[in-house]
Order: sequence, then C-alpha cells, then structure tokens
Amino acid sequence: MNIQDIFSDYSEELKTVDRQLLGIFESNVFLIPMVGKHILSSGGKRIRPLFLLLSADLCGYKGANRTLLAAIIEAIHTASLLHDDVIDGAETRRGRPTAHSFWGNQIVILTGDFLYSKALKLAVAQKNQKIMEALSEATTRMTEGEILQLNKTGDPDITREEYFEIISAKTGVLISAACRIAGILSNQPEEKEMSLSRFGMKTGIAFQLADDVLDYVAEQKELGKRLGKDLEEGKITMPLIYLLKAVSGAERDEIENIIKEACEQQGSKDSSNSGLKRILELFSKYNAIDESLKVALSLVEEAKSELNIFPASKEKDSLLVMAEYAMQREK
Repeated sequence: MNIQDIFSDYSEELKTVDRQLLGIFESNVFLIPMVGKHILSSGGKRIRPLFLLLSADLCGYKGANRTLLAAIIEAIHTASLLHDDVIDGAETRRGRPTAHSFWGNQIVILTGDFLYSKALKLAVAQKNQKIMEALSEATTRMTEGEILQLNKTGDPDITREEYFEIISAKTGVLISAACRIAGILSNQPEEKEMSLSRFGMKTGIAFQLADDVLDYVAEQKELGKRLGKDLEEGKITMPLIYLLKAVSGAERDEIENIIKEACEQQGSKDSSNSGLKRILELFSKYNAIDESLKVALSLVEEAKSELNIFPASKEKDSLLVMAEYAMQREK
C-alpha cells in the first residue's frame, strides 16, 4: 500500500468534503465565494480531512458527520493559509497567484476570519462539547504559534523548544484535532482518543519539520516555493538551529550576519543568493540536513507507536503509511 492508493480509496469521499468546504464559503457577500472558488481550484492534497476519515474508519465510525467535520478541519486550515500568505507576503501558492494578489490584504484577511467563524459555527451545531474543545484549542494554539514565529523572526537565539512549539501549533495541532475528533465521534474510550490525538500531533510535527528541511533541498516544482524561502523570511528552522549549535564562533557570526542580511533584504530585487549558498555549504560540512531528518524520522516512529493500542487493520496500516509519508517526499 502507498499514499496514492489511500487517496484513491478515499477519492469519492474527499470530493464530498470539497463540496461541503465550498458550502462553508457560501455567503451573500459575493467576494467570499469568489475567494473560495479560487482557493479550491488551486488544489491541495486534503491531508487533514484524510487523517480524520482514516481515523474514523479505524474506530468504525461511518456516520455522515465525518465528512462535514473533515470539511470544517480543512476550512480552518484554509483560513490559516489565507492569513499566512498575507503575513509572509507570498506571491504564489501551489504555483498559482495567492488570493491577496487578486483581492488585496483586507478582503483576504476578513475572508479568513469568516472561514474561522463559519467553521466553528458549524461545529457548534454538532452539539458535542468535546469536539468544540478540540477545535477551539487547535485554533487558539495556531494563532499563538503564528505570533511566536513572528516574534522569533530573524532570531538566531531561538531555542529548539521554541521551534517545536511553533511547528506544533503550525501543523501538529490541527492534524491532532482531526484524529482526535474521529475518536470522539465513535465514542472511543479516552485512552484511545488521546492516542489518536498524540499520533496526529507527532505526525504533524514530523510533516512540518520535513517541510522545513525540504525548503533547503527540494526543487521549486516539488515544494511549491523557491529554495531557501524560509531563510529569506528570517524563519529559523531545524537545520539552522542545528547548525548554529554545531558551528565555531567565527562561523556563527557569519551565519548571524547572513540571517540579518536576508531579513533586511526581504522582498528586495537586490537580494543575493550568496548567503544561501554559504548556508548550504555549512549544512553539508556539519551534516545539518541529515541530522534534522533523523529528528523527523524519530517523531514518525513515535507517532506510529501511538497506534499500538489499536488492533491490526487496513485502516491502521493506512494511517501508518500516512505517518511515513512525511519522510517520503522528494528531497
């Protein structure tokens, strides 16, 4: 079994999720559904909804609410992307112009706010306090993580613990909520519900960590953004954190100057690739990429172990493949 097989097995149900997601964009204010259609037409793998659907099948829940809640999860994720693109000044996403390139920052930020509130309104209608707790905790932590990331922009003294707090909030919490909600819907005992939650959290962190590594080694067509964009934006991720701990005093000063210069030149047409080239040389010298990937791999193994509480099944195997997918994307 591979990731393509899993997506194929769930293709029809994910189409239902897409239809419900488009419904969340419905509004008498015509710009909101226009933004929605633009976003949905640009694709996306629907990873988070798939985690919910697979977890629901693992727990034996077949009710119709699973696709609605999967759409709610994706709506929250989409809202965060709308805000992130404005904050980062991103010009493209998945190879297409970002929404704020067409409609401006104000419209897109407010559309993101609309999505958050509409998604939570639909969740409230489920009349399940535990589901609301999972979603409200996720959205709160996502916002906290974004603020912490902004606060740590260009900061070479960011700690490993702070970095993990950021990526837990950025990616881990929503995948965690998706998996946990499946356990809630199926009335699983708390032990299994929280195992699913921890599985989602660790898998999500591994996904983000692997993405942060790929920012320095992947081709633009594979990752959807140009090489070294995180450095350009002053985001200090795992490879740089490892490198800053490993280098000598003089090399650390050099790296700090590169980070400072990258932040100062952000968005400038005069920005140079020389700093990125030097960082890549130091990554190679100190094995920073491989060491960072080892951390991600360890997280994947921890995530997989969280499912030991569940008996063997096709659905469990599929979730294990989903966790491993973090390490299988092109480098």
